[in-house]
Amino acid sequence: MNDPQVYGKYVKKHAKKTNTLLCCIKAFVSGGLICCIGELFFDLYSLSGASEKICAAISSMTLILLTAILTGIGVFDSIAKHAGAGTLVPVTGFANSMISQSIDAKSEGFITGVGAKVFTVAGPVILYGTAASVIYGIIYYIIKVIF
Repeated sequence: MNDPQVYGKYVKKHAKKTNTLLCCIKAFVSGGLICCIGELFFDLYSLSGASEKICAAISSMTLILLTAILTGIGVFDSIAKHAGAGTLVPVTGFANSMISQSIDAKSEGFITGVGAKVFTVAGPVILYGTAASVIYGIIYYIIKVIF
């Protein structure tokens, strides 16, 4: 099966057909539900009288903690199986990728396994996210100085 055309025909014949519209609806609803849960936490934390900035930070941390716990006990993967791309809402998707890497590398030990591999998925996100924020900051500064 070195011929790309033969392989392409094989894949088309055996690949599971997906309903794109249904997948989009599931992603939209599940992503929206995750965001609504985040807003619920924000509102609950606001009742304590904390500032908006603090409530936003604690709400994100709560979503991260819940995702980490659900990933650790194997529930988040079941949710993601049905919810699809909606679970990739940045905070929950990022937390899931970090915890999943840790779980996979656990058998190799905490230093050479978890410590070495925990950032294999998150590392590029952190690197390019930081680089992009520096570039955006410079552009913002230049625009602010000019205008």
